[in-house]
Amino acid sequence: MRMYRDQAVVVRQHKLGEADRIVTLLTAEHGLVRAVAKGVRRTRSKFGARLEPFAHIDVYLYPGRNLDVVTQVHSIDAFAGDIVADYGRYTTACAILETAERLAGEERAPARRLHRLTVGALRAVAEGNRPRELVLNAFLLRAMDFAGWMPALDDCARCGQVGPHRAFHVAAGGAVCVHCRPPGSATPAPGVLDLMDALYRGQWEYTVDITPTMRKQAAGLTAAHLQWHLERQLRTLPLVERDAPHRVVS
Repeated sequence: MRMYRDQAVVVRQHKLGEADRIVTLLTAEHGLVRAVAKGVRRTRSKFGARLEPFAHIDVYLYPGRNLDVVTQVHSIDAFAGDIVADYGRYTTACAILETAERLAGEERAPARRLHRLTVGALRAVAEGNRPRELVLNAFLLRAMDFAGWMPALDDCARCGQVGPHRAFHVAAGGAVCVHCRPPGSATPAPGVLDLMDALYRGQWEYTVDITPTMRKQAAGLTAAHLQWHLERQLRTLPLVERDAPHRVVS
C-alpha cells in the first residue's frame, strides 16, 4: 500500500516503548486514524512538537497492519500554545476533542465536516474573541447535527407542530408541544432555545447581553442531549471551566 497524505487534528497521544508515541488523528479524508510516531520522544526529534494534542497538521502516513506510521508532519495551525496557557481554554478544547473522537465513528470513515468543525472550534478557543463556553456549545450542536442528533429547537420534535414551544425533553428529541410533552420535561427560561438555535446557526449577534441563566441552561440542555445519544458521560465536560459573562465580538 502506498503512503498517503491528509490534514488532521491531533486528538490524543500516549507513550509506546522508550522513544515512540501512538497518536490518534482526526483526519479530513480518512476519519480517525491511529498511527505510530517513531522516535518523537527523543530530544532530537524533528516533528515531535508538531504532534501535540490540539495541533492542526499536514501529515504523511504509511499504512501498517495494525497502526499506520507517521513519516512527515508539517504544522498548519499551532493552537496548543494559546490553549494550554489558559486552564479555561484547555478544558474547553479537551471537551471539543473528546466529542469529536466519539462522534467520528469507526476508524477510517471519512469525516470532512466534523474535521472542519473541530478545526474551527479550536481556532475560536485559541483566539479567545468569543466566550469559550458559547464556542463549545455551538460546536456540540453542530457536531450533533453532523451525527443526525440535532435537537428540535422550534417545531415539536414528536408531532411537528409549529413552535416555538416552552418544554424540552431529551429523549423526545428536543422541544415539545403541550400535547406531546412527556412527564419530566424541562421548562427552560424564555430565550434559551433561541440562544441554542443562534449558536447552531452562528448568529453571534443574538448572543450579546444574554443572561447567566440562559447560558447555564443552554449548556445544560446541550450537554444532556449529546450524552443521552452517546449513551455515556463525557469525561471532560464536568471539568470545563465556565467563563464569566462578557460581551461577544460579532
